[in-house]
Amino acid sequence: AGPAEHPGAKFVIKSDGSRLDLRYVRHKHELRLDEGWTVERHLCDDDVIVFNRQPSLHKMSIMCHRVKVLYWSTFRLNLAVTAPYNADFDGDEMNLHVPQTYTARAEAEQLMLVSRLIVSPQSNKPVMGIVQDSLIAVQRLTKRSTFIEKDVFFNTLMWVKKWNGKIPAPAIVKPKALWTGKQVFSMICPKINLRSKNNAFPKGNVPSTLNLYDGEVLILDGQLVMGIIDKKTVGSSAAGIIHTTWISQGNEQARDFMDAVQVVVNCWILHVSFSIGIADAVGDVKTLEEVGRKIDEAKERVKDLVQKGQDSELKTQPGRTMIESFESMVNTVLNDARQKAGKTVQDALDETNNVKAMVMAGSKGNDINISQIIACVGQQNVEGKRIPYGFRRRTLPHFRKDDLGPESRGFVANSYLRGLSAQEFYFHAMGGREGLIDTAVKTSTTGYLQRRLVKAMESVMVQYDLTVR
Repeated sequence: AGPAEHPGAKFVIKSDGSRLDLRYVRHKHELRLDEGWTVERHLCDDDVIVFNRQPSLHKMSIMCHRVKVLYWSTFRLNLAVTAPYNADFDGDEMNLHVPQTYTARAEAEQLMLVSRLIVSPQSNKPVMGIVQDSLIAVQRLTKRSTFIEKDVFFNTLMWVKKWNGKIPAPAIVKPKALWTGKQVFSMICPKINLRSKNNAFPKGNVPSTLNLYDGEVLILDGQLVMGIIDKKTVGSSAAGIIHTTWISQGNEQARDFMDAVQVVVNCWILHVSFSIGIADAVGDVKTLEEVGRKIDEAKERVKDLVQKGQDSELKTQPGRTMIESFESMVNTVLNDARQKAGKTVQDALDETNNVKAMVMAGSKGNDINISQIIACVGQQNVEGKRIPYGFRRRTLPHFRKDDLGPESRGFVANSYLRGLSAQEFYFHAMGGREGLIDTAVKTSTTGYLQRRLVKAMESVMVQYDLTVR
């Protein structure tokens, strides 16, 4: 086909070592291949390649993949494999190497193939799992309330790669046939046995009689009997489905399961949809009033502390000066206020809120994100203390001198939804700037530290008798 058409070839290397550029060969019949010549062909589907993202911090930063040639000039990779590379799609660059000899190809495939590196010996648990939309989707699919009608169920079946051609009996027959999401999951689940708990399992000593919250997961011989599948079961946690499958069924089954979950579950979520809007960032009036009350109470308590400090009535903590004790007490009060405000919001939300739904599934976000969006952003810190005075005896010219109150020392009472005042925004930027500088400084320090460690220990390895020496 030539160099311009895929699949084709770029060069021919003759036995004397001279290279022939196929762009300048006018007619194909002019070129007769001879024994001992090497053809440098295009990359084709299923070729073995070595893929890497820098910095290469562990062995899973360089893995072997099989190629699927696509249009345009970008690398595309499965979402599950982004975690070990620490890659995202905001402009990351990666390196692709093509092993040239049979030996190199065999070695890459046998030692570096992604599916062989799913479980890491570093912490004997998987380094990759189901993430993002497939994770929220599989959690919603396996809820008790999820029923699937015939047309959608049959369409979903078409995405089950290893389907045996048998259609399972519907869970509900009348008035119309309905299948459960758990049945769909059972069709792609490997033949394993597993018992675990998920995020729906009640915390504390709340009774879970008859698995009331669907928080206990039970898989018997590849059939999901009960429980919601979420990050705890299908993420990169130890003793989850992926880990169990990899150990008991082998790496190819583990890989096929991860592929199947993404394909089947994404087909289903396409029909039912999932999205997030501004409504998910708004708390109800009663909750917001309660949050306001809690923050006002905290401000009053700080005022009392300031008054006590000025009247020298403040009890100093052992081994601390008066001002250190005061700062410590103020921090306690304000952090407590943020936690209480956050909890008020948490308790008012359920999974009809899409942010809460993602937190419950484990696909994105956490409780602090929710409380900062809806309730209150909280205290901003620089070097572990409240915002220090930058001008003469004050943080900004907008405040009185020697003001020790929450507002003048970087407490952000607003939520991200309500928006920060100019002063709050400035303090928030100060806290954020410290984070950025810290990261940059730590990177160079840890990089050099790791290099020295690797240099010192490079001769220690697993020998052929499986001892480490």
